Amino acid sequence: TDLSGIKVIENELLFIARARLEVENQAKRLLEQGVETQVQHLQKILAKKRDPVSHICFIEEIVKAFEGEYPKLLRLYNDLWKRLHQYSQDIQGTFNASGTIDLYVDLQHMEDDTQDIFIPKKPDYDPEKALKDSLQPYEAAYLSKSLSRLFDPINLVFPPGGRNPPSADELEGIIKTIASELNVAAVDTNLTLAVSKNVAKTIQLYGVKSEQLLSTQGDASQVIGPLTEGQRRNVAVVNSLYKLHQSVTKVVSSQSSFPPAAEQTIISALKMIHILMENAVQPLLTSVGDAIEAIIITMHQEDFSGSLSTSGKPDVPCSLYMKELQGFIARVMSDYFKHFECLDFVFDNTEAIARRAIELFIRNASLIRPLGEGGKVRLAADFAQMELAVGPFCRRVSDLGKSYRMLRSFRPLLFQTSEHVASSPALGDVIPLSLAIQFLFTRAPAELKSPFQRAEWSHARFSQWLDDHPSEKDRLLLLRGALEAYVQSVRSREGKEFAPVYPIMIQLLQKAMSALQ
Repeated sequence: TDLSGIKVIENELLFIARARLEVENQAKRLLEQGVETQVQHLQKILAKKRDPVSHICFIEEIVKAFEGEYPKLLRLYNDLWKRLHQYSQDIQGTFNASGTIDLYVDLQHMEDDTQDIFIPKKPDYDPEKALKDSLQPYEAAYLSKSLSRLFDPINLVFPPGGRNPPSADELEGIIKTIASELNVAAVDTNLTLAVSKNVAKTIQLYGVKSEQLLSTQGDASQVIGPLTEGQRRNVAVVNSLYKLHQSVTKVVSSQSSFPPAAEQTIISALKMIHILMENAVQPLLTSVGDAIEAIIITMHQEDFSGSLSTSGKPDVPCSLYMKELQGFIARVMSDYFKHFECLDFVFDNTEAIARRAIELFIRNASLIRPLGEGGKVRLAADFAQMELAVGPFCRRVSDLGKSYRMLRSFRPLLFQTSEHVASSPALGDVIPLSLAIQFLFTRAPAELKSPFQRAEWSHARFSQWLDDHPSEKDRLLLLRGALEAYVQSVRSREGKEFAPVYPIMIQLLQKAMSALQ
């Protein structure tokens, strides 16, 4: 079969296509050269011409307009790029649809051969990036002005030598500026990210200025009298930081399709604000904690050795130290913490104090010696009152978790036999074994000295040692030392037998030590 006719037609089509492409390329070059010439000509005119009144050069005015309206310019660029991209795909689609794949490949090779001065052929050339890069000077200028717009209202409301945080209206103005800058930048992801970094700097500036207002004098941490002027100011600063935190969080969450990286930048800055709030209340929290510890330790000045009264009930509903503790916590909440508007923040901190108070209460209750039957009843009443005492510090006392469960689980042990105490299901899980062994010393004769008695320490010093040695192993080794000293003491006086509670304590100690292996 003679196919030469088809070959001729294919060559003809190829020639026509090449010719058409060459014409198009020439036309494109002429057009681009023409446009370029016109742009250069316009640039020369604008650089020379000045406003007859202000004598400002026209080109400077245009640059200023580009800088000020940069987001709009960027949006136009993005639209232009989308259209160019679509146009390029449409042309490619036209070629592919024609069916002559060989022809298309051939044309591509031909295009590659022809050096087009307007399309650089570098392998890493990104036309979209090149288009954006041409806007770089305008973006830099815009971001600089954006930062000034964000900083100005803050510098205004924190004057040098000022002593008060911004008012609600002033803070609202700052938040509106932040929202406005983010909204305008929403035209482009990269611009949003850059402006978010500016917002993060703004939040940091607000934090630094607020920190300078904080009172760090001795009166900032007093818990004896009513709020001092320094404490009042610290409360106002924390409330102001809290409002900023809440408001900025709200602005970020209301942004539609906000880039995750931009959100993370702002959230990181807000974390610093939260840390600053923590630091601002820390001196007060420390004082409250110290005062609570000082009150609890006075339980050892009371007498728990008495036998049961005829009625079988305690003579008083609770001990003196417990009454004092309840009064102190109630007063601290009303005098100091009620002035903070950030309730969750306050409870997060006061609940930590409540957990610590319960831990100290149980620790000291386990050290009471001698403990009579009447003393047990009164101490049990104190356990019940302890829940009421820490109540104002909590959303709910049961929220205190393990501390609350330990308070509830330890109370029944007061009335149980030593054997029952040793086999209690609460041991190990809720109540540390070292604490249970420590408690069993109260059941022993005076010869079996508690670790702190053997070391001749005060209750307060022993409590400090326990704080410094939170590891169960350290505590068990100290208890073992006390039990070994007792064995030596019995042997040295040639005693015939050990106290009935001793083997139970040894058994518990061995169980605890093997659990650590």
